[in-house]
Amino acid sequence: MDVPQESVRDMVAANLRRARTQRGLSISELSRRSKIGKATLSQLESGTGNPTIETVFSLSRALEVPVSDLLETRAPGGLTVVRAKEVEVLSGEGVDLRPLRRMEFGDLVFEVYDQVVRADSRQDSLGHVGTEHTIVQTGRLHVRVDGDEVELGPGDYVGFDATLPHSYTALDGDVHSVLLLQYRPHEHAHLGIPHPKPGASEPESG
Repeated sequence: MDVPQESVRDMVAANLRRARTQRGLSISELSRRSKIGKATLSQLESGTGNPTIETVFSLSRALEVPVSDLLETRAPGGLTVVRAKEVEVLSGEGVDLRPLRRMEFGDLVFEVYDQVVRADSRQDSLGHVGTEHTIVQTGRLHVRVDGDEVELGPGDYVGFDATLPHSYTALDGDVHSVLLLQYRPHEHAHLGIPHPKPGASEPESG
């Protein structure tokens, strides 16, 4: 079955409201924890804001929920098809992500993303729980993990302890890859993007 796709705005709005309410947090308190301005949070909850990678991952950290809890509309079992053209892009400083699927297998959770590292751009992460897996499809990707560096080409794979600081840099044009995040359900998965400053304006998603 094809998975009906909501807009990223609508998914974040509904999931953010639900997660905040379940935790009994006011917008002011969530603003303090996430370091995101109250006006921005109000816009996100009303579906009028433009969520970015940095914003979503800061909310994931503050609410202590997996990123996929903010981005995914759960689908029933059976054949699942996610059409690339129907999934909105979530953008950051150097990366465009399309969240495709969250899967649970016993005590392991996997989140699958279509990832594009933009030409001459770098995306930094402070580190997060779990293990990160990346398979390059096109282009050349420079990966730095806690001081170790490697360059990858089409078909190459890298996996590493995602709690370590890491970054992706595109070399010679855009890099298309598949990103797989693996963690345990009791862990709180977020991609460790540095928090935006309170009240700071955030770039629009692509």
